[in-house]
Order: sequence, then structure tokens, then C-alpha cells
Amino acid sequence: MSAAAVAKVQEVREISRVERIGAHSHIRGLGLDDNREPRNVSQGLVGQLKARKAMGVVLDMIKEEKIAGRSVLLAGEPGTGKTAIAMALAQALGSDTPFTCMSGSEIYSLEMSKTEALTQAIRKSIGVRIKEESEIIEGEVVEFQIERPVTGTGSKVGKLTMRTTDMETVYDLGNKMIEALLKEKVLAGDVVTIDVASGKVNKIGRSFTRSRDYDASGPQTRFVQCPEGELQKRKEVVHTVTLHEIDVINSRTHGFLALFSGDTGEIKSEVRDQINCKVSEWREEGKAELLAGVLFIDEVHMLDIECFSFLNRALENEIAPIVITATNRGVTNIRGTNYKSPHGVPLDLLDRMVIIMTQPYSENELEQILKIRAEEEDCEISKDALSILAKISKSTSLRYGIQLITTAHLVCRKRKATEVTVDDVKKVYRLFLDEERSTQLMKEYQKEYMFDHYAMTDAENEEDKLDDSMEVQNDSTSST
Repeated sequence: MSAAAVAKVQEVREISRVERIGAHSHIRGLGLDDNREPRNVSQGLVGQLKARKAMGVVLDMIKEEKIAGRSVLLAGEPGTGKTAIAMALAQALGSDTPFTCMSGSEIYSLEMSKTEALTQAIRKSIGVRIKEESEIIEGEVVEFQIERPVTGTGSKVGKLTMRTTDMETVYDLGNKMIEALLKEKVLAGDVVTIDVASGKVNKIGRSFTRSRDYDASGPQTRFVQCPEGELQKRKEVVHTVTLHEIDVINSRTHGFLALFSGDTGEIKSEVRDQINCKVSEWREEGKAELLAGVLFIDEVHMLDIECFSFLNRALENEIAPIVITATNRGVTNIRGTNYKSPHGVPLDLLDRMVIIMTQPYSENELEQILKIRAEEEDCEISKDALSILAKISKSTSLRYGIQLITTAHLVCRKRKATEVTVDDVKKVYRLFLDEERSTQLMKEYQKEYMFDHYAMTDAENEEDKLDDSMEVQNDSTSST
């Protein structure tokens, strides 16, 4: 009985929060000083001084709105930080400037035409800053009284006494206003703002004059000073939305729901034309201003000739964002044609672009990048292990070296250690192959796989040699 009476203690498991660390989550900005000169290691970026300085000039032009409708091409070898520099630009611009990131191959997987996908991406990158003036009542609540009917039915009435440092006023309240104040749990001593037009109540915090040592207040309680001046004042409110959001809301009955679900579909050109006319009217009246954002297209060589032709036209439009593209291709075919062009981009579009080149990293720079990545992933790594990882990254690729940090950290935790050593790096280097070693392995054991490509290539070469010798013999007999 005593054993049965013993209460069972339930096992409490610690729930650890899963954090996703992205490929460029360590980047905080372009790493430029006040004179727009790049620091060698700053804000997560290492090296690429010329490319970062050039992007700093682009950043200034974007902020001064002098580069709208232009295009920038980031070109360089794989793993030289093209996408990282574009992400750094997005961080430097801040949250106010619209930044849309897409891959060139995305337009082929969407349930809409390629030009519609590009149009939506362009309009997502253009912001509209709408200004409106609203009349508000801002003050400290002195007293909030509610008079309920004796019968229990009918509308409630009440009085609200508010004050500032200069004046005090009593307002008569209706049923709707009382419900709004009760919903926000407004009490005497709270500092609130009330929008006169909409009746929206916003509680700013508690007044310092009403704070007492014995008051029960949580850590989220905010204490503010009692407002000065008049109770009723006019306030300018600024809303920033993108043209795409305005398109979706006006093209559907429940357009705002489509923004959350992502199922926007194709939008008619008539809707966009009407919105453009309305935005132009707002600009003339001074109610709104356009904010040219950035559209970043990675793997731009994946676009075909139709998309390039559309971009040519879109860049010349009156309302156009800054288009930044990136590619790691040299002279290659333009997709959809048999013509070759630098970077796989047609020459007429290439003429409209300014090209920023990225250079391969040195071993010292690779070591700095790996150190930053290790800190981002909360991985303690020894100096010797870090230098070996840098040498591996130099001979293989930077992406392979970054992947070895995570796997080596797991091996380190398996043996219950806190610091990744050279042995951990060697172990994962043997376990996971890089591209060069994998290709070498394929060449050695190709015959054991289903298709022997290299044997077929050798046979084709022998056939070509035999055909060439037969042609030579035929030529000699015909000449005799």
C-alpha cells in the first residue's frame, strides 16, 4: 500500500528552442566606415574590398533615389560572396526600403506566366509611403465612470476625465467608446491616445505621477510622463506599403487574405493601370511618395530570352526598382537561343548594367570567414583545426569547409568535449567527400555502376579514330 501511495514523479523534459542558422545569417551590413571605405573584417563580411566599396556607392545612390531603373550585375566564381554582398546591401538599407530576393529558376515553378512573376517581383520592390493626418486625444486618464441601466438592458453611458500638464477635460462616452476602453483595460492613471475618426484606443503606459511603491506592476509595465500641451492635437501618420500589396487588395474581394496565403494569382493589367493613376494623383497632391526598392535576382543566367526582353522594357518604365543580379557563369548560351554571350545575359541588357566583379578569397580570408561562421553556430574550435579547415576550403570550396564545421561539432559533442580539434576535422573529412574526391572515386569504380560513362567515352574515341583512318584511306585511293 505504501508503495502504491508513492506519487509518481513525471519526467520533465527540457524543450530546447530550435534555431535555424541560414547561410548568410551572420551578415549585418556592408562593413563600411563613415567615409564609405570598406574595413577588412566588419559586420560579417571579409575581404572583397573593391566589390564592397562599389556596392557602397550603389547604396548611397539608392538612398538618394538616383539609381531607380538601373541594373547591377555581380559576377564572379562560385563561393566568392556574391549573394552575401547582396544580403549585406539589404541589411544596410534597413526595413523601410523594400527588398525582394528571388532566384532565376523560381519563375519556372510558379502557376503563372514568367512575365507575370517578374512583374509581381518588380512591384514588390517598389514602396508607397502614404501620409495622412489624423486628430487624436492624448492625455492621462483621471477618472473613468460607467453608468449601467438598472434594468440590465439598454446602452451604457459614461464619462472620461483626461488631463495634460496644461488642461483637464471631461468627455461623454457612448456604448462603442466604452467597449473600446474596456477592451484595452484602461484604468485611472493610464496614458492613452484615442483616434477621433476611428475611435481606436491605444494605451501608451502608466503615468509617473500615479506610480506608488505598493502598486502591483509587472515587468512589462511601462511608465511615461504626463503629456504636455492641449488634449486634442493633429498627428501625421505614415504608412509604407508595396505596389504589389495594393494590387492584390484591389484585385480580389478578400485581397488581404491572399497576401497571407500567398495565392495571389495573375493580376489584370487594367487594375495595375488604375492603381498607377491613383498613386500619381497622390504624389501630385503630396499625400504619397514612391520609394524605389531593390529586386535581387540570383542565378540570372537561368532566365530565358523572353524574360531578358521583358526586363529590358521594365527597366525603362517610369516606376522601376533597382535590379541587382548575380551569376557565376562565363561566356555561355543565352537560355532559349543558340547564341553565346558573357554571363549568359544578352548584350543589349548587359549594356544597361554596371558590373561588379568578385575575386577568390585568400587562405587568411577563408580562415576569418570560417571563424565567424563557427561563432554564429556556437561552435568552439581550436586554432589548428581552423587553419586546417581553411586549407581544405582553399583546395575544395568554401561551402564544403563551412559544412564541415557543423559535422565536426557533432563529432566533438559525441565524445563529450567542448572544443573541436584537428582529429574531429580529419574524421569528418574522411566521412564526407568533396567534389574532387567524389569524381576521382567515380573514375576508379565506374565499371561497377549501371552506366560506364568513361568506358563508353573510350569506345567512342576508338570509333572516331577508326572512322578518321578509313577516311584517310579513302582519300588516298581516290587520289591514286
